[in-house]
Amino acid sequence: MSDPIDYGALDAGRDCNYWTFDPTLAAAAERAYPPEEFDWAAPRLEAFGEVVGTRVVENSERVEANPPTLHTYDRWGEVANRVEYHPALADTERITYCDYGLSHDVFHAPPGREEPMGLTHALTLQAVLSFADPGFVCPASMTVGAALVLDRFGDDDRLEEYLERLTTRDPETYIEGAMFLTEKQGGSDVGANETVARETDEEGVYRLTGEKWFCSNVDAEGTLALARREGAPEGTAGLSLFLVPHTTADGELNDQLYRRLKDKLGTLSVPTGEVEFRGAEGYLVGEPESGFRQMTAMLNYERLSNAAASVGVMGRCLLESKVRAANREAFGKPIDQHPLMRRDLVEMSVDYEAATAFTFAAASLLDRHHREDDEDAYRLMRLLVPIAKSRTAREAVDTASYACEVLGGNGYVSGFATERMLRDAQVLPIWEGTSNVLALDVLRVLEREAAHEVFVPAVRERLDGVDHDSLAAAGDTVASELADLQRAMATLATEDPEYAQLKAKDLVDYLYDVFAAAELLAVAQADIEAGDGRAALVARSFVRSRFGRRSARGRGIDDGDRLALDAFDAVVGHARVEPAALADPTPADD
Repeated sequence: MSDPIDYGALDAGRDCNYWTFDPTLAAAAERAYPPEEFDWAAPRLEAFGEVVGTRVVENSERVEANPPTLHTYDRWGEVANRVEYHPALADTERITYCDYGLSHDVFHAPPGREEPMGLTHALTLQAVLSFADPGFVCPASMTVGAALVLDRFGDDDRLEEYLERLTTRDPETYIEGAMFLTEKQGGSDVGANETVARETDEEGVYRLTGEKWFCSNVDAEGTLALARREGAPEGTAGLSLFLVPHTTADGELNDQLYRRLKDKLGTLSVPTGEVEFRGAEGYLVGEPESGFRQMTAMLNYERLSNAAASVGVMGRCLLESKVRAANREAFGKPIDQHPLMRRDLVEMSVDYEAATAFTFAAASLLDRHHREDDEDAYRLMRLLVPIAKSRTAREAVDTASYACEVLGGNGYVSGFATERMLRDAQVLPIWEGTSNVLALDVLRVLEREAAHEVFVPAVRERLDGVDHDSLAAAGDTVASELADLQRAMATLATEDPEYAQLKAKDLVDYLYDVFAAAELLAVAQADIEAGDGRAALVARSFVRSRFGRRSARGRGIDDGDRLALDAFDAVVGHARVEPAALADPTPADD
């Protein structure tokens, strides 16, 4: 076994390189990128990890202490709609959009390449950013998402100009994106939206009237909003999509009122407000009455962005926990030498490995669909994306909560990263659809897309390549669980809709666990072939925790599992493990 990472060399989870201190994230990204793209991206991701772990994290702390404030009116009582930002946020924006091209490089060839990068690259940058500022990842994500919509559906010169500015590296001309969907009376029921769009004498230009209730990045110039044209049908089928800028094409303040900013629990770096359209100028995007369908092109990306943010939050909280546990002494030795803390850190690490592997597997599928219009990739992606968003968001909250406990009283105190991460993480189960909304989406995808037809072969393909003796028992367990999962899906398909909805969240968790286990086993097999057995320990631990321990006699207390004691340096510290040293595991279902 090689030496583990020395987390005790850090005082806290900052002033370090988030990329090099997180081999889990780096390895998952490498699997998701096409090889030639990762060769180009790797040194840039390493440089980005350094600047985020130093300069951006410092900027983030300044913005957290001085969050955006809204000046709705000027001194004369005229509408100003001016959001005042701390200068540190502008520095983070320039680093993200201009120096590292988060929104540029997936639409235009970046320096040193002849072709644009895949969406996985933007998602990886966002995951690293979330180590420092999960709130800022919201506008960064919406900037890419808005550009995706305009790139696909924008069909006039006016929209082309906004697309260029959303995807530029030019510090003088870049703008950010946003999407205003939620209305007070509708919430998740987007079809209940009441905002009305009235045609003007200018083709493609409308005047919007109505209220939007949760508008993050409230003053963005690249804002997309849904509204119903006069005479259009009710429900989502009658919604059209419009670009509604902060300032109009002639440079005037648009006819809208930013009434107030929400007094939020967390994500303070992104201003979220209430907006009243008072005849605001909007530019029709694509075909009328196709707005909801067009927004789904953005929604899939946004949900994966949410998962990437969750991964970043988990990674930062795990790093803070490892550093504190290595430095804090209690009862005569560092607390990471005590068995219970070792168990906790191992379990947090395994959960993080699974969340990261699942998220980047879904990102790879999104890229395949985006580039190749691969129908099977689309069907599997449509199933995995809401699952990834739902489970990783909850895992982020749980990880942040326990990280507070690892740090003790300090972890609950303002100024410590864990307290801030817990507040920021709590929005992740809400953004881009609550767990209930996502579970219903999974049922729809299984019914309308017959996604089980691509899910089951994808799991089997991963399991079929697993042939190392140390993985055999875990592989057999997952194969058995896949069979049980198929029976469960078949049962729900024949039950009445109310019963299917009742069990939908159980199904989401089961789908996540089975796919994540298969993915981790496939990674473990590949790593063993490359000479490292660490991932096998992770995969076996995940399988046991999800499918073995819960049903074991005596709840696993007498099962002899000593992984947290015997393999702590490998799982938590990323020490290399010789495959020959892998002991025969106890069957996961014993």
